[in-house]
Amino acid sequence: MTDLPSLMSMHHHPAFKIIAGLIIFYVGLKMFAGGMKSLGSVEQLEPFIGNPYWMFLGGIICTLMWQSSSLSTTAIVGLVASGFLPLPSAIAAVLGANIGTTGTIWLAGLLVSDGMPKGETLRIAIAHTGVNLFMALTLLPFVHPIARLLSRFG
Repeated sequence: MTDLPSLMSMHHHPAFKIIAGLIIFYVGLKMFAGGMKSLGSVEQLEPFIGNPYWMFLGGIICTLMWQSSSLSTTAIVGLVASGFLPLPSAIAAVLGANIGTTGTIWLAGLLVSDGMPKGETLRIAIAHTGVNLFMALTLLPFVHPIARLLSRFG
């Protein structure tokens, strides 16, 4: 028979934490998508939701605030799955999230450089931001054709 102290310490085991985290993540994503479906039609947001350029900006801002492109992308997937967000706008928001995620490297650079990043830290931050910015600005005008192409796979 297993004693009570060993059962109570089980929640400290890494495998338990991983499984519990995945379950909480899945339940949260389902609740988020369900909540978005229950919103129905939100006419006042339509000018923003239907405009990929606004969604691109929203992806940047949300990812900068959350410091997590994974969280932003998960939210975008939930919005698309609920039918709330059209695919071209979602693609633009993901491109924006890729720009927003560069905020993390600038923040890290500020912390390790005691101010504005310098030397190698600055070069890494510029490279990371530059590559993501180049990719996003190159693809942003083509979100509608990209969405049509991706729609063939679903």
